[in-house]
Amino acid sequence: MTADKNNDAAGNAAGAELGALEGIVGFHIRLAHGAVYRHFTETFSHLGLTQKQVSLLWLVGDHPGIAQIEVGNRLRMDRATTMTIVNRMQERGYLRRERSDRDGRMQALHLTAAGDAALVEAKACIESHETWLKSRFTPDEVKKLVEMLSRIHE
Repeated sequence: MTADKNNDAAGNAAGAELGALEGIVGFHIRLAHGAVYRHFTETFSHLGLTQKQVSLLWLVGDHPGIAQIEVGNRLRMDRATTMTIVNRMQERGYLRRERSDRDGRMQALHLTAAGDAALVEAKACIESHETWLKSRFTPDEVKKLVEMLSRIHE
């Protein structure tokens, strides 16, 4: 039996074992999320950064001086989670907080030199992770997948 036939047989066997779950979209999204998360974790293990931490660093890197509350809003995180991540990134020397020029009540975030370096390394890991993920689809399928997933989270 060829590798493709083995994979087809394994897929059919798994489908038979799942029964009615086979047709549940949310179930497949959960399985896909688990696979993507495991690969992300393996890819980033040497950096000691989570997906949320990388996203926060990237957003601050792209928007120096962005308000802490705006970071939370854009990443769809509550205030407590945002503050916890910002605190951790500041403790590691990746971020600094400053009083916002626009509104003294707000915290403006900036990457430090160490934060810049961590982000450069994280972006290389993301590129590797994205290559792995996108290799499962054609470019048109990737575009369509992003469009379809956006309908769920928007």
